[in-house]
Amino acid sequence: MSNENRSAATNTIISIVTTEKAYILAEKYNYLTVKTYRNLNKKQLKDFIERSYNVKVVKVNTLIDRDGYKKAYVKLAPENRALDIIERASR
Repeated sequence: MSNENRSAATNTIISIVTTEKAYILAEKYNYLTVKTYRNLNKKQLKDFIERSYNVKVVKVNTLIDRDGYKKAYVKLAPENRALDIIERASR
């Protein structure tokens, strides 16, 4: 990983989304919804989430929201609960 990618990875997540839809996705499908910077790829985001929250990531889907940021839907392994991470972040 280059120095530029390392510095980007340290500032990966802007926020964990705590909307009603995010709670439903976490509860039903074990998805964590995060807002991040556009220049990050799925691999960098996956590595960051796994290291930061000590969880196993199964899949990452991304889109660009209307604010110009990247929104990522991160599917966690069944042994990890996305709802727990959202609740910790919303305190």
